[in-house]
Amino acid sequence: MALRHFLTLRDLSTLELNQIVQRGIELKRMQHNNQVFQPFTGKVMGMIFEKSSTRTRVSFEAGMSQFGGSAIFLSSRDTQLGRGEPIEDSARVISSMLDIVMIRTFGHDIVERFASYSAVPVINALTDDHHPCQLLADIQTYVEHRGSIEGKTVAWIGDGNNMCNSYIEAAHMWGFKLKIAAPKGYEPQEKFLNEFAHCVELVGSAEDAAVNADLIVTDVWASMGQEEEQKIREKAFADYQVNERLMDLAHADCLFMHCLPAHRGEEISENMLDHKNAVVWDEAENRLHAQKALVEFLLNENLKKD
Repeated sequence: MALRHFLTLRDLSTLELNQIVQRGIELKRMQHNNQVFQPFTGKVMGMIFEKSSTRTRVSFEAGMSQFGGSAIFLSSRDTQLGRGEPIEDSARVISSMLDIVMIRTFGHDIVERFASYSAVPVINALTDDHHPCQLLADIQTYVEHRGSIEGKTVAWIGDGNNMCNSYIEAAHMWGFKLKIAAPKGYEPQEKFLNEFAHCVELVGSAEDAAVNADLIVTDVWASMGQEEEQKIREKAFADYQVNERLMDLAHADCLFMHCLPAHRGEEISENMLDHKNAVVWDEAENRLHAQKALVEFLLNENLKKD
């Protein structure tokens, strides 16, 4: 059996994705009940960070620790993926000493090349093109609060970025309708829109996207590495703020999510995180539980391979 990786949502089947979501809910309950569960004593995760992140580091490191294993944090100062040494060589060496690897980097080709030479499962913890781990947490959060997301309508408001790309894949995998409202010039890549035209629609305004939505999602206007574009983006995205007025256009029980960090007064109104239907804190916590379920799945699949 081939080695399993998680580079995009499509690396798993819908059945497997749903199993991971349900397992995440179960692991969360166990954690909240102070139940010790350490199936991976002695297992080590390598965490390669070329892009920094609070939530990603804390959630993976805490998760491995709770599982009885450990995690090694490697920043861009500690590794030189593709700079001091070819990625393929780094992958061979690093994976020979670890049980699983998590990479947060820029180009998606970096995780693909690393995975193709790795001896252990590789998790994409964010690239410029995809952020599949966040989607596991988001879907878990939706399921906890509202049940199955299949057949529902999700509105993505803002930048057609890596999060948006993963939402497009999620619409296909979980069977929901995705309406995307993005300013001109900031739409998702044409190839994604064309491939998933059966479940994704690009609409003309934030209001059009919000009407009858069951979930509204947004992200920062300028992602990491785009800070110099901040002023230009503020102008372009001015009509794409998620606020109480936008929520009123959606279904009464429509949830609001944001992967954080959030900029109040920009992509969201000042009080949006406190909205009665905002579930961002559950969503953030669920990064821990959903990723633990993912790690458990990949490590167990790898054992089957042997």
